[in-house]
Amino acid sequence: MIAMNHSRRAAGFAALAAAVLIVGGCAAPESAETDGKVDYTKMSAEELGEYLVMQSGSWDLKQEVQEGGTARERMTQDELQKVCSEARNQPSPEQAGQIIADARASITYPEGGIQLGDWRRGQDLSWGGFGFRIAHNPDDHSRRDPSGNCYNCHAMSPDRVGGTLGPSLTAYGKQRGNNEATRRFVWEMMYNPHAYFPCSNMPRMGAKGLLSHEAMMDIMAYVLHPDSPVNQ
Repeated sequence: MIAMNHSRRAAGFAALAAAVLIVGGCAAPESAETDGKVDYTKMSAEELGEYLVMQSGSWDLKQEVQEGGTARERMTQDELQKVCSEARNQPSPEQAGQIIADARASITYPEGGIQLGDWRRGQDLSWGGFGFRIAHNPDDHSRRDPSGNCYNCHAMSPDRVGGTLGPSLTAYGKQRGNNEATRRFVWEMMYNPHAYFPCSNMPRMGAKGLLSHEAMMDIMAYVLHPDSPVNQ
């Protein structure tokens, strides 16, 4: 995902690289031992991950991405991600206050107010992982709208197993109701969750243009509508 944390990305690729080296039975690729330019054994996990992803040429960082720009630009942290990485996702009160203010300033609202869309389409969008994938077979947004991939992090309706990284949303609408205050909170959380939880792991679906206003309202309907499986 676009909002991926820089240090987490580096550590993840470093762990994978370490596993490959161990399985291969050597401390570093042969090329690293002979060309004199790179000595993996002297790198920390973060340095190794950074090198493999951003410098080694293992990934095509010149590839164009759907939001515009290149894969390298996507992998480069914005100011919010830099602050959260440096703070290990534990910002100081001053940092947190600025993050919240910036996040709230980024939020826009649909014309005509925040309404519930089609919960059936919202179900498909919540279950789907389509959108913004690149490599050899990039997602074509002209043929299909990006999905929210909500189930990757949240439990939602009982008929499908969800993730545990985020809080459970099962029976969310039944418990909180479909009122203006609830709709506004859900909209703002989806649009930019840092408005409530600075350095949140949740993607900035609206602020980063990952979902359209229509798609967000459809997903909101899946979470809040009384007929949705989420609230049965």
